[in-house]
Amino acid sequence: MNSLDQIRRDLCQTYVAMGGSGLIFLAAGNVSARHGERMLISPAGASVASITPEAFVECDFAGSATDGSKPSSEWAMHSAIYEAFPHAHAVVHTHSNYCVAMAATGEPLPAFHYMVASFGGDDVRCTPYVPWATPALAKAAVVALEGRTACLLGNHGMISHGKSLLAAFNAALRLETLCMQYVLARQAGVVRTLSAEHMRAANTRYASYG
Repeated sequence: MNSLDQIRRDLCQTYVAMGGSGLIFLAAGNVSARHGERMLISPAGASVASITPEAFVECDFAGSATDGSKPSSEWAMHSAIYEAFPHAHAVVHTHSNYCVAMAATGEPLPAFHYMVASFGGDDVRCTPYVPWATPALAKAAVVALEGRTACLLGNHGMISHGKSLLAAFNAALRLETLCMQYVLARQAGVVRTLSAEHMRAANTRYASYG
């Protein structure tokens, strides 16, 4: 198991990469990693300009920090994902531009491209709008993530999880890119989606990819 110091460094590096990739702005985003029956998560009000490895808050899944620090306001969504999906070892939440644009429609991201299968299904679900930083939002995210590694959060943003920080980060970046491409495709004309047969084949290939 990685040491706490190493996890903090990896989290800080990932948070900075999220900013460099345009996935977060100001304090609109957070990242965490599982550590046994606890997690380390970016602090409330974190920004790329101010974040340090030492700033990440170690807390239990009830949001109680070991040193009294204040975790991200969305800690409940992260902890709910860790409790619901034992294979999840990292979570990334962003308000990236095109994910927000798609989430504002309340529609799932459909099978317009075979890479949608990389998230584990034929679409990327979108939750209804639920007030941010609430247990209700955490529950809605878990429902939308069943069988998936990412979902859209209605009128809010997105959240992804992975077996590693890199996997969760890559899922967030991939979803932002696919949402951008889908928005552009809708502007270009009627979007042709892939058939269920095509998506079954894509899901089968992704199951053994990498």
